[in-house]
Amino acid sequence: MKIHSIAGFATITKDPKGSEKLYKELLGLKLKAQKEYLYMDKFPGSNHFGIWPLSMAAKSCFGSDEWPNDFPEPTSTIEFELGSPEELALAVKELKANGQVFVHEEKQEPWGQTIARFISPENVLVGLSYATWLHK
Repeated sequence: MKIHSIAGFATITKDPKGSEKLYKELLGLKLKAQKEYLYMDKFPGSNHFGIWPLSMAAKSCFGSDEWPNDFPEPTSTIEFELGSPEELALAVKELKANGQVFVHEEKQEPWGQTIARFISPENVLVGLSYATWLHK
């Protein structure tokens, strides 16, 4: 497995307004809005930073606005970018062979990103990603 970069990082919050105040108003980050999701692409040192409401993370992972009780609630997400969808599938296979349990295996998000996610020991939602726009 060869990680190319951090594809993105987002806090996961139950208090989107409080997080918006901290990151946008107090820290002055130039966050854009996409419905409830606030984000900034091409963030220095990372390709993406966002504030992701827990309900949206649950919808993306499980198709429901509620985070299920059988997985710990994450407080952040980090995504590691791979070189192709095939590399992503191989990485999932490799991690599963080593006992990693996935929240979901590779799937394509509505915005075009292919991603598989699992929860780390620190309750971070970890994504293995392939986003075409990061390879142009």
